[in-house]
Amino acid sequence: MLKLMLLAALTGFTQAASDVLEFTDNDFESKIGDHEIILVEFFAPWCGHCKRLAPEYEKAATALKGVVPLAKVDCTSNSNICSKYQVSGYPTLKVFRDGEESGAYDGPRTSDGIVTYFKKQVGPASVALAGEEELQKFISEKDSSVVGFFADDKSTAQVEFLKAASALRDKYRFAHTNAEVLLKSQNVGPEGIVLFRPPTLKNKFEDSSVKYSEEKYTSNKIKRFIQDNVLGFCPHMTEDNKDQLMGKDLLVAYYDVDYERNPKGSNYWRNRVMKVAKTFLDEGKKLNFAVANKARFMSVLSEFGLEDHSSAGPLVTIRTAKGEKYAMTEEFLPDGKALERFLLSYFDGSLKPYLKSEPIPENNDGPVK
Repeated sequence: MLKLMLLAALTGFTQAASDVLEFTDNDFESKIGDHEIILVEFFAPWCGHCKRLAPEYEKAATALKGVVPLAKVDCTSNSNICSKYQVSGYPTLKVFRDGEESGAYDGPRTSDGIVTYFKKQVGPASVALAGEEELQKFISEKDSSVVGFFADDKSTAQVEFLKAASALRDKYRFAHTNAEVLLKSQNVGPEGIVLFRPPTLKNKFEDSSVKYSEEKYTSNKIKRFIQDNVLGFCPHMTEDNKDQLMGKDLLVAYYDVDYERNPKGSNYWRNRVMKVAKTFLDEGKKLNFAVANKARFMSVLSEFGLEDHSSAGPLVTIRTAKGEKYAMTEEFLPDGKALERFLLSYFDGSLKPYLKSEPIPENNDGPVK
């Protein structure tokens, strides 16, 4: 009996520990309006995608506690509210503002991605910075930072910058300042925009910051400047930014990338990729480059027949915009020569694309197809 009571107590504690709110048909309409902004997951307990999302959603809810609440609705027992919001697949995630449906959530479905997305949704699209300490704190984050420097807070340049920030707040971090000391420290003159890349990705092959160089400041030109420069020429590809990279002619080096636990080790191979890549890019060759965590993209590696490939160095693939796939079979050593030969073959057209072959049947007596 004592064991049963203890188990029940532990179960109750586990359920109470969740930071995800639960809504039902009976209380959804009365509770949803209590929040200025809230993310709601409509799910089914049997759904495999829902089960995979669950731990990420829980972590995000805890990280966003007190900032943006996360809620869920079990559609198998609350069909009325799910029908009202036209839920046709699981999980469906929707954003609500002041009790009204704002739209579908199409952002990342990892805890870090959800947290980053919603932190950008609260408060102003661009944060005002007053001094050097605030600037350094802002640009030291793990994501890229875009900062506008304006002597006149009523200038056209600042107005257009804030328009661009509002349009891209879902994807990037923005700040602005009118402090004279900061304009001087960044040497931008009376106005300027600087894109600061993450400190963890600092390298000797590209600048750690990029200045806006157009004469005119328009929101469209500012957006284009950000999108062209934010990733650099060899970004860290993650689940959260992969859609910005895939679909182009892209080389990816897969290894144990982990910028939280081992930034130095992560940059060891990235620097070797960049060194080789830069020689080809400087010659005018066109190809995008990235590094990614091998374990997290194992399903992608399987498309190149590399899922069982053991190597001390990175596994390297190229996928073109047309869908052609190439796998580097030679081992990637620290001198980078294998990668150089791989790229030479790719650019001169002699590299053969990877074609997945079917296994040889045990019995070959069947009809010819």
